[in-house]
Amino acid sequence: MTKIVFRLIVVLLTTLPLTQYAQAQIFKNKKLKPKAQLIIEQQKVDSLTSLVEELRQRESEWQRAWHNEKEVRKQQPKEERIAIEYNPAELDSLAAELKRQNVKDSFQNFFENYICEPDTLSTDASLDSLYKSRLDALVTPIRLPYNELVRTSIKRYTDTSGLMSRVLARAQYYFPMIEDELLKAGLPVELRSMAIIESALQATAYSKAGAAGLWQFMSPTAKSYGLEVNSMVDERYDPIKATKAACRYLKDLYNMYNDWSLAIAAYNCGQGNVNKALVRAGQNPESFWDIYWHLPSETRGYVPAFIAATYAYAYHQAHNITYSEPPMPVAVDTIQVDRLMHLGQISSTIDVSNETLKMLNPQYKLDVIPATTKSYTLILPANRITEYISKQDSIFAKDSTFLKEYINPAVVEKKMVTPAVIYHKVKSGETLGLIAKKYRVTTKQLMTWNRLKNANVISVGQRLRIEKR
Repeated sequence: MTKIVFRLIVVLLTTLPLTQYAQAQIFKNKKLKPKAQLIIEQQKVDSLTSLVEELRQRESEWQRAWHNEKEVRKQQPKEERIAIEYNPAELDSLAAELKRQNVKDSFQNFFENYICEPDTLSTDASLDSLYKSRLDALVTPIRLPYNELVRTSIKRYTDTSGLMSRVLARAQYYFPMIEDELLKAGLPVELRSMAIIESALQATAYSKAGAAGLWQFMSPTAKSYGLEVNSMVDERYDPIKATKAACRYLKDLYNMYNDWSLAIAAYNCGQGNVNKALVRAGQNPESFWDIYWHLPSETRGYVPAFIAATYAYAYHQAHNITYSEPPMPVAVDTIQVDRLMHLGQISSTIDVSNETLKMLNPQYKLDVIPATTKSYTLILPANRITEYISKQDSIFAKDSTFLKEYINPAVVEKKMVTPAVIYHKVKSGETLGLIAKKYRVTTKQLMTWNRLKNANVISVGQRLRIEKR
């Protein structure tokens, strides 16, 4: 306020009116007499005094009004503040529900808005015409031709066996993650269907040949693409890391053949078999169909199966295929673990079952996170993250209960490089194949470890050696 008064005074001193006589004298450019100068100065003083008094009065009125307004506000009842406050755990639950709903909406939106029947069909009203028109309506950089082989595969994927129902239930959890990694790698999202024909979207799938996980990696290929495989950890079962590795592998294959049908075939039977088929076919073959009869029998059905799985996923509603909720929580989050930990320490402390933990973290073969020299990821339901963090001390305190044989980091390191030998006692009705599947090994490995000459000759009570790497 003092600054304002000062500025007004300065303005006033430069703009105060003069008497007519003084103005005339100035206008005539004559020097004023002392009497006239006194009159002018007196006018300036009087005007300045009047202005200062006016400003003081205005300031006093403004202060009075401000004070009165303040008093009035004090007398008024305070407005009730309507707010909903949540604790961190409740916020986690809300975030998890939002993620679940977003995934569900996105899943449905794909089929309702992007997968539509073609506007027109050819004059041929047979199923062949319908299937072909539907495939033609799928816009993708991967060619999806239709023929009798594809028709046979489509019927298999859309039959009443329940295969696609189970796949669609799991797809709600796995496909958003797979699509995200494919997009990051600059690959067609339709390649997600390869996970259907490889493993039916079962992260713990294990084949007779020794391939494992969603993308059915063999151990040497998995290691060459950076996946850790040992007696404690098998990242072929890690959905995220295995998908990243599959993206790199598929990109390498496409760069090699510049055709998606050949790249997909090579993923199944290896580059060597595809290269030999290309040579045998001759005449500059350009796609899978040009070398069809020169490929292994399994691979001859692989690309048609890929096309059929893509079709069945897109048009399952047209075949009245329904699906249930996914078997695992859709909304999850990741924690970095930098110390040795058993999944039982977590499930016995926070409200999440050991089965759920194993389903979300299938890469830990012995339910142990071997974080002795580096950190590992732990996937948890999103609505349990806050509870995990708040109860970490209680979780860590259970080391001695769950990690008796793993407390020493040197022991863990040894287990990660040395096969863990266990023994299985053969029960009535068991076959070597069933036992191999149970322990995620191959029949051939069981025969080697136990010096068996015939896979069909085992006896009840026999002890079989099993090496877990």
